[in-house]
Amino acid sequence: MALSVGIVGLPNVGKSTLFNALSDAGAESANYPFCTIEPNVGVVPVPDPRQDALVRLYEPLSVVPTTVEFLDIAGLVKGASQGEGLGNQFLSHIRSVDAICHVVRCFVDDNVVHVDGKVDPASDIEIIDTELLLRDIQSVEARRDRARKQSKGGDAEEKKALTVTDAVLEQLEQGTPVRAMALDEDAHEVLGPLALLTAKPVLFVANVAEDQAAGSLDNPLVVPVAELARKQGAEVVAISAAIEAEIAALDAEDQAEFLQSVGLEEPGLHRLIRKAYDLLDLLTFFTAGKKEVRAWTIRRGTKAPGAAGKIHSDFERGFIRAEVMSWKDLVELGSEAAVKSKGLLRLEGKEYVVADGDVIHFRFNV
Repeated sequence: MALSVGIVGLPNVGKSTLFNALSDAGAESANYPFCTIEPNVGVVPVPDPRQDALVRLYEPLSVVPTTVEFLDIAGLVKGASQGEGLGNQFLSHIRSVDAICHVVRCFVDDNVVHVDGKVDPASDIEIIDTELLLRDIQSVEARRDRARKQSKGGDAEEKKALTVTDAVLEQLEQGTPVRAMALDEDAHEVLGPLALLTAKPVLFVANVAEDQAAGSLDNPLVVPVAELARKQGAEVVAISAAIEAEIAALDAEDQAEFLQSVGLEEPGLHRLIRKAYDLLDLLTFFTAGKKEVRAWTIRRGTKAPGAAGKIHSDFERGFIRAEVMSWKDLVELGSEAAVKSKGLLRLEGKEYVVADGDVIHFRFNV
């Protein structure tokens, strides 16, 4: 499922360091603005203890996790919506992603320059938010102008578009992102083709100092980020990109020792990846056996035939039923036979909405 998360923020906040920790793509990271110009892309496995438990149970020949695609997008600056700092190019990269991971500098280090000369997380967020809002205002104004001209001829669809764009522009100019607006079906229909930047879900990543690697949201520099995230209905996670890069470079045994030394139960990246995955409104179901334990990604709300179609179009076309088990029941009872004997294996039809963590065998006929 080619869904992607764009890593954005001001220059020198740690975006590329974070990206390098997330993936093996080797994105360049350096202490000067606009180090990243073209987006680096990394496809990152989603850590999932449920799949790990199924692997221990089945000991399969192969294991296939689900993934999230991250794009390391160059740093934005004030005036990006007017073309500053190659802003037009960078904003177009944001338009192509499904969600935004906004990295905010929450550490003080005189050796790492800040584009504005001071560390102020709330101000940094405001700069990025303002540039995204300004670009959306430009896009909606252009759509309104077209609707205004075409509605004069009596086009009902364009009259609807004019009403929608007028209402949305008023809210954008007041600083309200599209994702925070109460929009009806007509508005979604009009705005959808515009791929508005502030319509995308956002995860704030507070990049903290190495001695704050445990990721507490009580850190004085993180508190304003958490407050802004709450107002926007967004999520926030605090991690140290520098520490995460060190952890990613270690083998499994050394990782465990290092995590213990810095007070972490798991890499902060695991929390970040899972939150990014949730941000995309995705869930995971599993197929499991001796040959393979595989995690599959679907949109929340997908029915059984649609989930079957993720495996193969024939499964969806010829869908008969789904044999469904809870991953937890399967792991706790130790075998599919035990799940069946307890009456916990369910036969579900075409209207079944797949739940997160389902283990499914599909029956089909083509």
